[in-house]
Amino acid sequence: MVVTRNIVLLLLSITFVAPIVLYTDRFGTFKYPFAEQEFIDAVTAFVSAADSGHLNLLPQETSTVFKEPIGLVYTEDAANTKNLLHGLHFAKPGEHVSARVLSATKDEGQTKGENPIKLVTDGINQGNQNSYLVKADITGDSVNGEDAIDVDDNDGKLAKSSDASDLASETMEQQHIKSSSQVTQKGSKLSEADKHIDQTPPDARVRYLKDQLIQARVYLSLQAVRNNPHLTRELRLRVKEVSRTLGDASKDSDLPRNANERMKAMEQTLMKGRQIQNDCAAAVKKLRAMLHSTEEQLHVHKKQTLFLTQLTAKTLPKGLHCLPLRLTTEYYSLNTSQQQLPNQQKLENPRLYHYAIFSDNILATAVVVNSTVAHAKDTSNHVFHIVTDRLNYAAMRMWFLVNPPKKATIQVQNIEDFTWLNSSYSPVLKQLGSPSMVDFYFKTHRASSDSNLKFRNPKYLSILNHLRFYLPEIFPKLNKVLFLDDDIVVQKDLTGLWSIDLKGNVNGAVETCGERFHRFDRYLNFSNPHIAKNFDPRACGWAYGMNVFDLVQWKRQNITEVYHNWQKLNHDRQLWKLGTLPPGLITFWKRTFQLNRSWHVLGLGYNPNINQKEIERAAVIHYNGNMKPWLEISFPKFRGYWTKYVDYDLVYLRECNINP
Repeated sequence: MVVTRNIVLLLLSITFVAPIVLYTDRFGTFKYPFAEQEFIDAVTAFVSAADSGHLNLLPQETSTVFKEPIGLVYTEDAANTKNLLHGLHFAKPGEHVSARVLSATKDEGQTKGENPIKLVTDGINQGNQNSYLVKADITGDSVNGEDAIDVDDNDGKLAKSSDASDLASETMEQQHIKSSSQVTQKGSKLSEADKHIDQTPPDARVRYLKDQLIQARVYLSLQAVRNNPHLTRELRLRVKEVSRTLGDASKDSDLPRNANERMKAMEQTLMKGRQIQNDCAAAVKKLRAMLHSTEEQLHVHKKQTLFLTQLTAKTLPKGLHCLPLRLTTEYYSLNTSQQQLPNQQKLENPRLYHYAIFSDNILATAVVVNSTVAHAKDTSNHVFHIVTDRLNYAAMRMWFLVNPPKKATIQVQNIEDFTWLNSSYSPVLKQLGSPSMVDFYFKTHRASSDSNLKFRNPKYLSILNHLRFYLPEIFPKLNKVLFLDDDIVVQKDLTGLWSIDLKGNVNGAVETCGERFHRFDRYLNFSNPHIAKNFDPRACGWAYGMNVFDLVQWKRQNITEVYHNWQKLNHDRQLWKLGTLPPGLITFWKRTFQLNRSWHVLGLGYNPNINQKEIERAAVIHYNGNMKPWLEISFPKFRGYWTKYVDYDLVYLRECNINP
């Protein structure tokens, strides 16, 4: 009995110890040389079978052999791909696992007997597709699905999800991967993602929300979606929510806190729309229709904007209407001696610096005078000749009586006193008073059909704009005159202009060749033979607004007669439309001396992108265009150059409610 018992114990011991000695490679000296490799091959074949088709698992294997995984795979929210890989954890470095197989999660797919590994790999592939949306949400750019990176919100680690089978194999063979290399690799991916996020555009979410709105409106217009009342109501609700969230936001920091929630809700609703409407041709057709409609609306809005801008430019603010009325009342309350301006003996002295300003805008004229005097070295040598119309004559004189420009001399003349300027002498005056010209300006049904509305500004009906062609007649005893428009501001001393040698030319001006629309063909009709045979269509134009005129050469070359001849040829407006620059280009053709560009910078009334350094270096800045500095539509960043020469504390300005 004892011998038999010893033999049984020995056999039991061998039966217990032998598997341990034969299997393990840590404590025994003998092992099966191919056991491990066979195990790996078996697992690999298992994964391949899972990828190729459903694997039928026996019920007893599911309940007894498979163990609970260390982590769970959460797939309950397919739209939120950030949590897709949250449950996949690698084995701890010291943990020994012979074979690890992912069990199916407790979801609907498992209860139906679907392959659990197939669920995992399919979920990862789905995560790759959805990660594109997550990436687009962050960066606003197109991202290749192979390079998409999912971010784990909980631990901040990154996992590359481009190859689902590699990730599943890595999960099941984790005992052969060194944890230290994984940490290093993940850390480098994290730094790359952080660097990429740092380069995210500041309006990425704003643009994404706008794209969602466009998609939602497309779905709402499709018949398949409209047949689903529940989805239609949900889409309309999401559109209202996203529109309210966007508001006037131009960058992501302007969005409210619930912007991300609204974005996700909209995305989920759009996914429902994609499931119902899978006809791409219908969606493309609708998008093209929306694009065409938007372009038509844009064209209409542009025309309306142009018309309203032109209308605003032609209209004076109430304050500038009030000012001359208030000044005129004060002027006629003075006696005759009090109405006289000082230093009138200097008006015909050719050795002084004479300026010509023709305007009916009192405040604008005051800025021209004030800015010029502010930079003059000796104000007593400067004489300003102002010509205005009958309505503003008394108000203009009263302004300079109350606000004398230091020691400078002011002359104010009424154009009605120029008896020599009549229709028998001036062809342009005859044309301006003709019924056809008035009809051209004021017939709105015809004006609306003209593509160039700026030439229909009624200011061209005023002879004040054409007085620049009669300087020798206005100042018969002067040799040189500096002409200034009323929409300029002087920033430097201008006395150096009188010492410039014009080399026999009549006009000294700054050329505008740098701007393509300031060539001769922009203003003149070269289909007319009179224009085509006398002028070059690509010749450089020049700027009116700050011009030095040599009146001696003017008289010698009989410039006024040249101007009259061309005006007679243009009686039917076939050579040029209207305005004073086209006839000026013709009259002073090959008679203009080019001044340095620093003397005169243009465009402050239409171009908001003028270089700031050019403005600061310029002797004269010109608000040519519709955005005049005394109008509300002017550019705010340029208005300060003009307003600093207006004293808004003056009683007349306060009474007329004229403010900066």
